Amino acid sequence: GADPNAQGGRHGNALQAASADGREAVVKLLLGAGADPNAQGGVYGNALQAASWMGREAVVKLLLEAGADVNAQGGVYGNALQAVSVNGHKAVVKLLLDAGADVNAQGGGYGNALQAASVNDREQGIKRRRLH
Repeated sequence: GADPNAQGGRHGNALQAASADGREAVVKLLLGAGADPNAQGGVYGNALQAASWMGREAVVKLLLEAGADVNAQGGVYGNALQAVSVNGHKAVVKLLLDAGADVNAQGGGYGNALQAASVNDREQGIKRRRLH
């Protein structure tokens, strides 16, 4: 059969592509077939970062439940919290913070989550991060 962790293309792997597109059923299928939720590759770095960037709340939940590392580094955004901070998807920010995302983690193109939130003037996200 096909390898659910095969690497290649813009998204790095099938799980990352399905996560970015918010395809819950496909994400469940891939995880059930042994896809690694922490596999690195592609522009986003990993599936959790892809889902976070796109604001795919249900997929973020699935990936966290499957053992995705909330603080994994990689990709252009550095980590999932930085990725979501650029776009300001509040529900996803809360999910990541509740899962233990490090608000002070450095990396990626923006430096940290506060700097990423500042890019598009995400005032609520900035306030939430300062409280943690």
